[in-house]
Amino acid sequence: MWRSPEPRFDVASAICQGGRDYQEDAIVTDFPFGSDSGLVVLADGMGGHAAGDVASKIVVTEVYSELKFESANFADFESEIPRFLTESASNANGIVRSHVQAHPETRGMGATLVSVVLVENRMYWMSIGDSPLFHYRGGKMSQLNEDHSMAPQIDFMVKQGLLDEEAGRNHPDRNCLTSVILGDRVAKSDCPRTPFELQVGDIVVVSSDGLQYLEDSKIQKILHRHRRKKSAEIAGYLLEAIEELADPDQDNCTFSVIKLNHNKPVIRAIRAKPIGHVDSQTSTMTRVVTLDDKNKVAASGAQRSDEPTVIKEVKPLKTVTMNDDTSNTQEVEAAPPPAKIAAGGK
Repeated sequence: MWRSPEPRFDVASAICQGGRDYQEDAIVTDFPFGSDSGLVVLADGMGGHAAGDVASKIVVTEVYSELKFESANFADFESEIPRFLTESASNANGIVRSHVQAHPETRGMGATLVSVVLVENRMYWMSIGDSPLFHYRGGKMSQLNEDHSMAPQIDFMVKQGLLDEEAGRNHPDRNCLTSVILGDRVAKSDCPRTPFELQVGDIVVVSSDGLQYLEDSKIQKILHRHRRKKSAEIAGYLLEAIEELADPDQDNCTFSVIKLNHNKPVIRAIRAKPIGHVDSQTSTMTRVVTLDDKNKVAASGAQRSDEPTVIKEVKPLKTVTMNDDTSNTQEVEAAPPPAKIAAGGK
């Protein structure tokens, strides 16, 4: 029996609204079967009534569309992936700016961003804001990207003894962002030019900060306990832990779980066409012609003739009697049916 080959990536995503009135997270994952590359784009909107949900959708749509357009070049122009990531984020920021200018009532809306591109076992990413990118290997979980919020500074103050641990955990400025996509200048972004190399069995979690209502130790424990299961099952256990926490202030929680199933070498029989390439020999060609060329098209078709093809328009005919002589008749075009007058008309 034929069996399909095991895909390189095992990917599953999950989303929940939590205790919020609005769903301001947005995510897109794209890992085509048979491809050795894929991408994830996640945005966490901010602004509430100022259209944070719109901001996240704008960011995800713009970044994903540009990365998808360049995806055919990931393998052949891998060194350009960091540029693809940064340019797509910059363009998304410009679209947000244009939206705010056109709709002043949405001023203040914005979104964080985590965009990830994987090529075989190499992972590139770009992040703006506080949405985490977790990596699990060998029983330990770490956050790969930088947290662009006040949380790292508050945690540092706790370690230095300047703040009590409980006070630091519940500090009102903990979630204040130091960098975000608002349509203005982006203060800080995180985009390493060197890819992070994954190993078989590694687990990557691309997430909004809603997952961090669980402590890192709890997330690590779940990943470790279910590390041999499918990504869909791991995502389910993470959602179950969020529900069991039952925090009334639970933020929107969105994440994607990625596992590397294998790292077998790739044999590329088909390569992307160079820019500007035109096939010189083709057995079938599609071309556009004008109506004036219809005779030439007809002459080269299945019905060949020395005379040009003539197309006649067929109209309905009726027989009429002339000079009351039934033997003398003539065929003329039928008149269109008389228009009906609606009831009440004149």
